[in-house]
Amino acid sequence: MKWVTYDAGTSPRTGIIDGETVRGLRPGVSLFSLLQSDSLVEAGDSARRAPEEVRPLDEVRLLPPLPRPTSVRDGLCFLDHLRGCYRALGRSEELHPAWSQVPAFYFSNADAVFGPHDDVPIAPGSRMFDLELEVGAVIGRGGRDLHPGGAEQHIVGYTLFNDWTARDHQLRDLALGIGMGKSKDSAITLGPALVTPDELEDSRRDGRLAFELTAMVNDEEIARGSLDQMDWGFGELIAFISRGVDLSPGDVIGSGTVPGGCLLEHVDTPDMADFKRWLRPGDVVTLRGQGIGETRQTVVAGTDVVPLSSGF
Repeated sequence: MKWVTYDAGTSPRTGIIDGETVRGLRPGVSLFSLLQSDSLVEAGDSARRAPEEVRPLDEVRLLPPLPRPTSVRDGLCFLDHLRGCYRALGRSEELHPAWSQVPAFYFSNADAVFGPHDDVPIAPGSRMFDLELEVGAVIGRGGRDLHPGGAEQHIVGYTLFNDWTARDHQLRDLALGIGMGKSKDSAITLGPALVTPDELEDSRRDGRLAFELTAMVNDEEIARGSLDQMDWGFGELIAFISRGVDLSPGDVIGSGTVPGGCLLEHVDTPDMADFKRWLRPGDVVTLRGQGIGETRQTVVAGTDVVPLSSGF
């Protein structure tokens, strides 16, 4: 099933996509509540048989499938993405052995989630705003200390995940040496739908999902890849995250960026600030995932910042 949260002119509603329509559940039912009560399958059957409403898909506004996840963690599971970033920064592409010992991840901001067609403001004060082409896995069944061989079974569905990033803020955060250097990100896109694993089984190769992913800026393709390029699969990533920690229904876990799927990897100037392709107001960013849909968003101006005593 392809689950959506949508606004049809009243309060947010939950439903499933059926062809060119949305078959909605009764008001007050959220995708989060269905995950919490482990009733997604039954609710989907109900939406198919006897929906509370049926609306044309092109007449509703799609919101994030989970407008406020319980948590958002983002992995870095495509190591060629990291090598590409190192190359742009003028660093050696040789990775520290730790990158091959465990999958890296960090906690992101669950209060900064945008829908698949929402305008996205540039992070306050940023002049080096970027996109990142990723896939988000949503936890449907909680657990702790999960086995790598079975952790993927705790995923209830997948969605596109755009980890918008202010590269100038990130560079300063990295110099502070705290966390993964992403503390001031101000936007994450999830959508257009939460697609259950059974919808994607035809794209499975050698036990791993292998659907195609693309990113475009102003309709110019900047990256094309496949989910099975991940050096760390979702099973290993989720198992590692769950060590000593309870995962909960509604947690979102990002794959990390598909190689080439951010502007940083395309920097071609010695001084990154001189790069002409950082996102500006009016730019349109489109992500596509085979079987999971498309997000298409316009970048808009962000708010001005009040300088601190240091001048920043």
